[in-house]
Amino acid sequence: MILRCVALFIFLFFTQQYSIAQKSYKIVYNVLEDREKDNYDVYSMNMDGSDKKNITNTPGVEWVYYAYKDKVYYISDKDTCHRCYFLYEMDAYGNNKRKLSALQVEDSWMSRYDIATGSYLLVMGRIGKVVRNQLFRVNITDGTYKQITDDTVSNKRDPLFIPELKEIVMAYRPDKTLRKTVPDELWKFSFDEETYGPNPFGKVKMQLTHFPQEDTTTQWFEYHAGPPQWNSKYKFISYLSRQKGQHQVHAVTPNGKNQWQITSGEMGSGWHSWSSDGKWLAMDKTNKEEKGYDIYLMNYKTKKTIQLTSDAKYEQAPVIVEVKK
Repeated sequence: MILRCVALFIFLFFTQQYSIAQKSYKIVYNVLEDREKDNYDVYSMNMDGSDKKNITNTPGVEWVYYAYKDKVYYISDKDTCHRCYFLYEMDAYGNNKRKLSALQVEDSWMSRYDIATGSYLLVMGRIGKVVRNQLFRVNITDGTYKQITDDTVSNKRDPLFIPELKEIVMAYRPDKTLRKTVPDELWKFSFDEETYGPNPFGKVKMQLTHFPQEDTTTQWFEYHAGPPQWNSKYKFISYLSRQKGQHQVHAVTPNGKNQWQITSGEMGSGWHSWSSDGKWLAMDKTNKEEKGYDIYLMNYKTKKTIQLTSDAKYEQAPVIVEVKK
């Protein structure tokens, strides 16, 4: 009788915890609808994989990269040339879509920050054919934008702003001409508009990740240190890295002193995001041949992982979004 009561308590506890997650979060993710037409759409689903819906449903390329509270931020080439991207916003149900800015953006992750003068997104953007792959800030309210970097020597992508530290972490290579011999790594930069005024992108920088030199299985064009993500509960940065012939999610502390591997197993784990409470890791996984991708959800504390999608389509890069209860 006692064992039955204990088992019932454990079942009810985890069921309640998971149902809370279901009520407060949804997952948005990217689906390759038609390879020949290069058609990607953004879908949403509940945290248990139910209620899957196409929430963009356009013939071009839509790809979600970021969410802040109940807002979803994605790029789209609708109403423009093929793979010429602009920035859009919607909620997790596909409602209230709006174009945020006239700035053309690169195919890159992004991040949000708030200061007294307003709310902004940090994006990689471009102006014509002259300015490429530079860091911009975009005012979420009125769409105005400002170029922050003007550096044609280095490679940089996927900016992540960490509010607690007032720092940006991004994939970076100091000299892009060395792309075949020097891997891009995660670096951090100071970023404080109140301190730096018109040039908030500080000169203080530190390399956080160090790809193992003895690993020769990763090609120069593959991820050595992929898009960084911030776990706000446990205060570490996670990233995608292909090591020993397999993609997995790795982690590093903001001071760079501790590094470890989060995911493992026969399947590779790739693009991912954390829930705002730091408890849930949504990621795409693939087999050894990397011929298909599905969305999985992992409880970071227990490491219990469940598969949420299982069809033949490529389903990738999930982002966890808060939804109003």
